[in-house]
Amino acid sequence: MKYLALSLCFILVFGLGCSSDDADPNIPSMMTDDKDPDDQNDGELGEVLYQGDFMDDAHPTSGIASVDQTGSALSFTNFKTDNGPVLEVYLATDRKVDDFVSLGELKGIEGDFTYDIPSNVDLETHNYVLIWCVEFSVNFGYAILE
Repeated sequence: MKYLALSLCFILVFGLGCSSDDADPNIPSMMTDDKDPDDQNDGELGEVLYQGDFMDDAHPTSGIASVDQTGSALSFTNFKTDNGPVLEVYLATDRKVDDFVSLGELKGIEGDFTYDIPSNVDLETHNYVLIWCVEFSVNFGYAILE
């Protein structure tokens, strides 16, 4: 009985965590959109300081990451990735998360979102935007701000 319980725990933790299979219907999908309905931009990007396209890493990830002219806001446009446990947005110096700043939890797995960038972040060095699964140390996808 002890081995059965241990095996079940192993399967749940390592077999299901951060998988790209269809999302569990009992887990909220985080499919929210914080886009302002009065915004007349219709998905077009205005003047930006930096911009990069999201690329797949461990999971399919797409969309555009851009930083506004003031360097104080990071925006995701037409963003999409897989659902997972404890996904955060990192600004990092590389894809390995050697040096990073967390901008907080991912606001949703599909849509347009904006994150505040702390004033002490140097975007010349922290130019990788990562969608990071904290629980399993997995990079879902990334964009390089150029």
